[in-house]
Amino acid sequence: MTVTTSGPAPSGAARALPDDLSVWPASAALLPDDDLAIGGVPLTALAERFGTPAYVLDEDEVRRRCRAYLGAFPEGEVLYAAKAFLCRAMAHWVREEGLGLDVCSAGELELAVATGFPPDRIVLHGNAKSPEDLKAALRLGVGRIVIDSTSEIARLAAALPPGSRQRVLVRVVPGITAGGHVKIRTGTDDQKFGLSIADGSAQHAVARVLGQPRLELVGLHCHIGSQITTVKPYLAAVRRLVGLLARIREQHGVTLRQLDIGGGHGVAYRPGEPALDIAALGAKVRAELLVSCAAAGLPVPRLTVEPGRAVVGPAGVVVYRVLTVKRTGDLTFVAVDGGMSDNPRPALYGVRYAPRLVGRRSSAAPAPVTVVGRHCEAGDVVAADVRLPGDVRPGDLIAVPVAGAYHLSMASGYNLVGRPPVVAVADGRPRLLVRRESLADIQGRDVGL
Repeated sequence: MTVTTSGPAPSGAARALPDDLSVWPASAALLPDDDLAIGGVPLTALAERFGTPAYVLDEDEVRRRCRAYLGAFPEGEVLYAAKAFLCRAMAHWVREEGLGLDVCSAGELELAVATGFPPDRIVLHGNAKSPEDLKAALRLGVGRIVIDSTSEIARLAAALPPGSRQRVLVRVVPGITAGGHVKIRTGTDDQKFGLSIADGSAQHAVARVLGQPRLELVGLHCHIGSQITTVKPYLAAVRRLVGLLARIREQHGVTLRQLDIGGGHGVAYRPGEPALDIAALGAKVRAELLVSCAAAGLPVPRLTVEPGRAVVGPAGVVVYRVLTVKRTGDLTFVAVDGGMSDNPRPALYGVRYAPRLVGRRSSAAPAPVTVVGRHCEAGDVVAADVRLPGDVRPGDLIAVPVAGAYHLSMASGYNLVGRPPVVAVADGRPRLLVRRESLADIQGRDVGL
């Protein structure tokens, strides 16, 4: 099964969206007056009730994508990467669907455990874990901790209570270039994550961990990048990690039983863009693991993957209201009531989106515009050089698909603009998951004069 295409729209008066809007949630359906429904709920109704900007999250789409991963890796382990987006409801959904959780901080860990998420199904990683991160992980009984530097080894071992033992993985850098942008490529030696195989750092860390009786080394971890849309880099990573597993057995007489190849699975943000086929990924990675282990004379380790964006990204939509339309020479700027404070990704990575006018039928021909935000920054661009009806005007609603990942989780307080709410939709009903950040919330943190 692949999770890159849209499914049937709800029955009734709603009619299915055209094929070129396949990047929207599978439940997306076009209503009269060009309104758009997600999960059976019109976006105009959501904007009226919850205001704008607002994130809309299709619960069924999230669950469907979780199940697709479990189907693609039937004997493996799937951990949802919480950094993409986390709230209590999201943790509850992925737990119900049978996924584990990958967290990067005490904050993510504490929130997940507070929802009832089993800590033994949680993995903590990060290139610079704080004492508070490690303390929370040990106090709550996190399942595994990913070692990212040699200095972390003794620090973690010293923090463990007498008589206890912590399962760990070592994050290695396999020397593979992959990812949609230079800032999200993490499989090479010129970035901050992991320990290099090429210069021997990974092998040295393994030896150090094996020398710590309070640490139980159970496997290797890698994460080669993000927004990867082909299977080939993952196959190369598997081969290099199996090679390291073989050297560890030869040098130390230890056979490691777990192999975590991370996530970074790419999704399409605009119609026609490539997306990673998860079913193909599962089949080809599992086949490569079998062949590589057989050649090395190793038992096949349990495989772990860590999808984040590919689970929640396409399940999310953000709805904005147009504030101004400005024509400057040959350019038309459509300014909305959000921007880089609720989505910094275009400024960081040059990400491109496919926004759509919703809630008003227009007969005007499409015209090129740049959708920009409200913030005092020239780089505050939501979607550059896109086509919207030529009569777009203040008060219109614009919806942007594939907004579920790295929007709210990377949101900021720039210009003291409160972060938007998150509204879940399912079976024709909306439900507030995260309320809008108010001015009172912002002022309440400012305690000094």
